[in-house]
Amino acid sequence: MFKNNTFLTDTRITGLLYLGLAVTGIFVFIFAKGAVYVSGDALATNSHLLEKEMLARVGVAVELLMVAFQALVALWFYKLFSRVNSFASVTILAFGMVNAIMILVSSALWLGALTAAIAGESVAIVYNLFNLHELIWLVAHLFFGLWLVPIGYLFGQVMKSKVLAKLLYIGGVGYLLSALVLILLPDQITLDGILTMPATIGEFWVIGYLLSRPHLGTKNS
Repeated sequence: MFKNNTFLTDTRITGLLYLGLAVTGIFVFIFAKGAVYVSGDALATNSHLLEKEMLARVGVAVELLMVAFQALVALWFYKLFSRVNSFASVTILAFGMVNAIMILVSSALWLGALTAAIAGESVAIVYNLFNLHELIWLVAHLFFGLWLVPIGYLFGQVMKSKVLAKLLYIGGVGYLLSALVLILLPDQITLDGILTMPATIGEFWVIGYLLSRPHLGTKNS
């Protein structure tokens, strides 16, 4: 049986950790990485890294925090749902941890690009290191999409939120498709944004649900 107070506490912790993941991800993607990386322009990327060194360093640090939030929220999802559905909770844990490891590697490449730029290495080396960072983020779409599917299942079956479950399913498939689109049609940035939008909406819905209505939809086990 769930102990209600424990469940409420774990639910809110999961929501706060997921919120941390979302906030750090937004900062890295929009404010830090967007300010230093110019796709297809090695010279501009190198110059931005040197001119905005502190922002680049903050970006790496926040990306590491994002990795920590990803790992912790995966663990807390497992803790929250393992007694309800062990298979779904294990898949959330596994996909979340793989995604965290991939982004951790990408953080090392970002730091490597910055270090190379400061050391005066060739523009090509600096750009290739940062571009590898971007490519890892791209292929990591696979596991982030997979991560959303069992979360959707649990919110549909346990939390009784069918609409949210369907939105997360669509978001998960959208992330998988976005990776394929950007590999096959790298210029289709707008389509990528459309494909990943349901996931973004679904994730913030999950965060709001966990923080504001943790007492609803639970099952005894």
